[in-house]
Amino acid sequence: MANQFDVVVIGAGPAGYVCAIRAAQLGLKTACIEKWSDDKGKAKLGGTCLNVGCIPSKALLDSSHKYIEAKEDFAKHGIKHSGVDIDVPAMIARKDNIVNQLTTGVTGLFKANGVTLLAGAGKLLAGKQVELTKADGSVEIIEAANVVIATGSRPIDIPPTPLTEGLIVDSTGALEFSEVPKRLGVIGAGVIGLELGSVWGRLGSEVVVLEAQDKFLALADQQIAKESQKIFKKQGLDIRLSARVTGSEVKGQEVEVTYQDANGDEQKLTFDKLIVAVGRRPYTENLLATDSGVNLDERGFIFVDDHCVTDVPGVYAIGDVVRGPMLAHKGSEEGIMVAEIIAGQKAQMNYDLIPSVIYTHPEVAWVGKSEEEVKASGDEYKVGTFPFAASGRALAANETHGMVKVIADKATDRILGVHVVGPSAAELVQQGVIAMEFAASTEDLALTIFSHPTLSEALHEAVLAVDGHAIHIANRKRR
Repeated sequence: MANQFDVVVIGAGPAGYVCAIRAAQLGLKTACIEKWSDDKGKAKLGGTCLNVGCIPSKALLDSSHKYIEAKEDFAKHGIKHSGVDIDVPAMIARKDNIVNQLTTGVTGLFKANGVTLLAGAGKLLAGKQVELTKADGSVEIIEAANVVIATGSRPIDIPPTPLTEGLIVDSTGALEFSEVPKRLGVIGAGVIGLELGSVWGRLGSEVVVLEAQDKFLALADQQIAKESQKIFKKQGLDIRLSARVTGSEVKGQEVEVTYQDANGDEQKLTFDKLIVAVGRRPYTENLLATDSGVNLDERGFIFVDDHCVTDVPGVYAIGDVVRGPMLAHKGSEEGIMVAEIIAGQKAQMNYDLIPSVIYTHPEVAWVGKSEEEVKASGDEYKVGTFPFAASGRALAANETHGMVKVIADKATDRILGVHVVGPSAAELVQQGVIAMEFAASTEDLALTIFSHPTLSEALHEAVLAVDGHAIHIANRKRR
């Protein structure tokens, strides 16, 4: 029958569309349901990541970095110019074109791999049936041997700052500003808040970031976090920790924000725009029938085991809607794992080695354990660091901020964590991921030949520094 499938995936974000493509590649009759549509009623694939998340934000981050580099750094290279202006609508249009190119590409991949796209909202019923509600209100029941839930997440709203069109926005609205706000407030100093604050800060906004926690980047290695905070402060981001927002008031075309500072005193700030970036929550509204058998945990995530199996055999959940970091690459890998399990293959993923990246400039990235985590475990460890200021390639590129940090087990020499703030941090950490996936020791990387001159040499020097053998910096004396 036309409405019977081996696999039905609900959601076409980076977890769902990857799962659907891999399942189809493995010979399974596969359908993918997506309710997001454009103004012409055509399904928009790619989820938050491609449409209003990872991709558009990186487009704006790169555009804004090129602007500030031309404005402030070209002269250091001997490049003279009479002035640089930013055309915000053109920058936004470029971002939109990139998004359209990639989302259209996913549609092409579905066709190439034989995935059936079903436009509408999916709801899991009992017995692995899926109710498809189309845009015109008509309802169809889809029979599935296996169902994969990949409905993603949405920004968290907070009562003190209700969204107000054009003034108080979430991460989606922050990608659509038509001009540079003079005074920009950002609530939340996490990945999204720092990236969006960086974009508009480079273009000329006076940016104040209000963060409720008393630690900056609490999940990151704190030596790297402190170095990052110092760099961002130098760039002009006013990051205020222990700042708990208690209220907001729209006054004409301005927003007055009230917050409690570290001393408990009430403070007020006025902004032209306010971005609320306090995290995301799993998207499960109208997703599960009461008798579907699938359960949520205490935080609203779908409960799954290590292989993403829900409480119903043959029903899986992946990506932002389940436990673990809300990262596109984590969701994509879960999608591949689940597709291969459904096809009868043995598949698993290493949740201990999921890299994290903040795409500011310089980037901040890490994988594995932080020094705080290793210290808390009680295991003996050793650390090596190397500053980009001592890297010939970084100096040549005028990219000398930051450092590479490597943590290793003292007894076995096995690498436990790689942490970087600096140029191409994400790419350097990925080298660490590969090494750690193969259980490499610092000696393994120390004996590896790195091209010269490259930024990667900073990782090489950091692993050498673990045992006091760095060549291009003075080594700390070991006791």
